[in-house]
Amino acid sequence: MTMNADKDVEGRFRKGSPLLLVLAALSAFAQSSVPSGARYWTASTRFVGSSQCAICHPYEAAKYAASSMSRAMESVTTCAILQGDIHYSYRSGEYSYSITRDGAKVIYTVTNGKERFTTPLEYAFGRGKAGQTYVYSVAGRYYESRVSYYSEINNLDLTVGARNAPPADLAAAAGRLMEGNDPRDCFGCHTTGARLAGTLQLRDYEPGVQCESCHGPGGDHLDALIAGKPITGTIRALANMDPQQNNEFCGTCHRTWQTVAMLGIKGINTSRFPAYRITSSPCFSLDDRRIACTTCHDPHGGLVSEDKAYDSKCTACHNGSDKKVCPVAKESCTSCHMPKVSPPEAHHAFPDHWFRIVHSKDDYPE
Repeated sequence: MTMNADKDVEGRFRKGSPLLLVLAALSAFAQSSVPSGARYWTASTRFVGSSQCAICHPYEAAKYAASSMSRAMESVTTCAILQGDIHYSYRSGEYSYSITRDGAKVIYTVTNGKERFTTPLEYAFGRGKAGQTYVYSVAGRYYESRVSYYSEINNLDLTVGARNAPPADLAAAAGRLMEGNDPRDCFGCHTTGARLAGTLQLRDYEPGVQCESCHGPGGDHLDALIAGKPITGTIRALANMDPQQNNEFCGTCHRTWQTVAMLGIKGINTSRFPAYRITSSPCFSLDDRRIACTTCHDPHGGLVSEDKAYDSKCTACHNGSDKKVCPVAKESCTSCHMPKVSPPEAHHAFPDHWFRIVHSKDDYPE
């Protein structure tokens, strides 16, 4: 529930509306369904879980459940790509890779014919619409698998970036050690509640990007509702962001212009970071809300891939009043002005969010 909605809720309370029935249900759920001492209900985390949000926001919750973001990270035991009698394999140089299922476990094996590394995989990052990368642990330290699953080939290939560092030994061939803040940042962007106060905790969290990833922990908000005294500001409202704020908010995980520049990422690989690309577009403006991430993408819905679906967004500005009308076509604007490009190793075509007149796909602006 947004901050703007809180005043409306308060008014409906005074009128004795059916919202009281919802609050009664919330109170009953809190007393009967949440285990005593559950960390989602302690003062240390204040996360309540998306199922709680869905009680008052069933439409948004049902729609969002179908999105890829809601499944940005999954346990390997529930991941659809890793179910059944699977056998994914890949060979790179002297190393052979395989991912198989053994009962409840998913086994990752790397061998050079002389030595063998075998470990259960623990986490699957990405829904797998484009690809999926896996994380395992050794002696309490987390590693990113050197191979990933790609839906286009229905098999394994090297994880994006892995070709940049040829492995020195079997351990390096198996995966990349997630050093420093890498585990915190990766789990922080792919889960809800795993990153707390700048630290990583994997005792209690929700897999995937859920309601509280964007709107903040809902403990205070829910407590106020149950008490019958909704308080403005107990949940983060996002509707009134300007384009720059919106870009930076989404770019926290999707990478902003500053992040890409700092990391020194160049060329076609930047197509994977739409927040960076849109900032560089000629029509991007700090003051015009007609061009921002959420202008085209419903934050509570799945990704729409049909080009025509975005035409109304383009014509909101390019409507002929300023003579800025495309002489080539009247529909499917994004098919030309956001060409899909395939970065090396990605096995997936990404729409380039640097909106422009494209003279050649080989001309990829920085």
